[in-house]
Amino acid sequence: MNSVSPNILFIMFDQMTAKALSCYGRTIVKTPHISRLARQGVVFENAYCNSPLCAPSRFSMMSGMMPSDIGAYDNASLFPEDVPTMAHYLRDMGYRTCLAGKMHFIGADQCHGFEERLTTDIYPADFGWVPDWKNADYRPSWYHDMLSVVLAGPCITSNQIDFDETVAFSSCHRLLSYAKDPNRQPFFLVSSFTHPHDPFTISKEYWDLYEDDIIDMPRVPPISYEDLDPHSRRLFHVSAMHDYVQTQKRVRRARRAYYGEISYVDQKVGQLLQVLEVTDLLKDTIIVITSDHGEMLGERGLWYKMSHFEGASRVPLIIHAPGRFSPRRVKQPVSLVDIMPTLVDLGGKDASRAFPGKVAGKSLVPLLKGKKENEQGTVYSEILCEGAIAPVVMIRKGVYKYIHCDRDPEQLYDLEKDPDERINCAILPEYKSRLREFRDETAARWDLALLHENIMESQARRRVIAASMKKGRPVSWDFQPFTDASRQYIRGHLDLNTIEGQARYPRPAVPVPDGRHAPDPDLSGVIACVLPQSDIKPDDLDGNVNPPKAV
Repeated sequence: MNSVSPNILFIMFDQMTAKALSCYGRTIVKTPHISRLARQGVVFENAYCNSPLCAPSRFSMMSGMMPSDIGAYDNASLFPEDVPTMAHYLRDMGYRTCLAGKMHFIGADQCHGFEERLTTDIYPADFGWVPDWKNADYRPSWYHDMLSVVLAGPCITSNQIDFDETVAFSSCHRLLSYAKDPNRQPFFLVSSFTHPHDPFTISKEYWDLYEDDIIDMPRVPPISYEDLDPHSRRLFHVSAMHDYVQTQKRVRRARRAYYGEISYVDQKVGQLLQVLEVTDLLKDTIIVITSDHGEMLGERGLWYKMSHFEGASRVPLIIHAPGRFSPRRVKQPVSLVDIMPTLVDLGGKDASRAFPGKVAGKSLVPLLKGKKENEQGTVYSEILCEGAIAPVVMIRKGVYKYIHCDRDPEQLYDLEKDPDERINCAILPEYKSRLREFRDETAARWDLALLHENIMESQARRRVIAASMKKGRPVSWDFQPFTDASRQYIRGHLDLNTIEGQARYPRPAVPVPDGRHAPDPDLSGVIACVLPQSDIKPDDLDGNVNPPKAV
């Protein structure tokens, strides 16, 4: 692997909890390709999102800044155009930056530093999904409900499948374009899939990888509504969890479909790996795997996200670069804001430099190199969206997790003794001093009263704009992919041999004309490289990519 400016392939999932992956202990879930990357890479065992909701988490990750510092409160919050992102930094360093798939950018800027964007987003880019804390009893019709669980099962296709097929094809096609480019720059390609986000449905070949009798049920059974913490009760309301009974059959089928969705995107990872391997790009490419947030999967009777419990807030984070870093597992708590400075560091610039703005993240390169871990490593997270009525903040420090909201009782969990977060230590006298430390750190880290006021003002402004934009001639911020057909395939103004040669990989040597019939060039060693369908079948669990046959 080159010592400077490696390629970076950033593979992102949506709503994938770390606890569901086999490399994090859920051995029944079949993920040969992700497991292979985990075995050969560095696995961060305690990685957290900085807001357990799509858009705020992604904006925070892209910028290295906390959601509250950039106004990224909810799924209809503007991502400010003047906030530098990892794509801006890497592009400035000479990288070709490209996005395929979901990033949930809100606002007119739909690229945020990416030189190319290959697909539109699966979700809207406007202010239509603004929550209203002044009317917390009102349940927005655009949000999840329990039909995702009740209707879980196999399908032929879905919105999510259609989207992710496009993401995979576009990503593989772009990787091939990089390989064919004679003036090759290092690339930063983000392939962002929407699975395993609900609704819980997947095509039959992945549904059939699992049987009902092997699907594990939630470790923490449903907690009665009256005994839930106040925030969890609000989540019951916003997701209409009272509408349908969570029978064992429904829960089991939803979890089975979720596992099938994970196996489906694992196969997409396999397709990307195959292209990297046959084009010889793999040795010079760092691969990062993560998710924007997790999924509760019925734990405590809760589904989806917007919770600081482990299922919703802990995410996978794997960095694969065996030529640079020895395989290891890191226990120190880290978070998604650390990714931006890490990638800048890996790209060849000193990530300890002063970034503009309130960058909260720190480079993980020392940990990748095996530096001694900080047992008191600290991460922060915020819930500032629907399902809340005031900011709900979290501090994970060492083995402890502290959750604070001015409207609710405090929560403190000892994750070493109680990984399922069943016992709220905030009510136990032996944790009194620890609780005081977390209260002091919360007061120093956040001005929660001012943050609450800012959120309410932002919601009111955006609701006015959203209502007005529905009237008259609609103006869309949704990204519109553009393809210049005049530069595709064979066109009259392009030299035939030039365009055919540029499109072929690998490019064979052209013999010099000698006035006689030239012998055919020797192609015996040329590898046939086609856009994937991967040779990997869903039940091929050994993680080995079968090389394509030579022509």
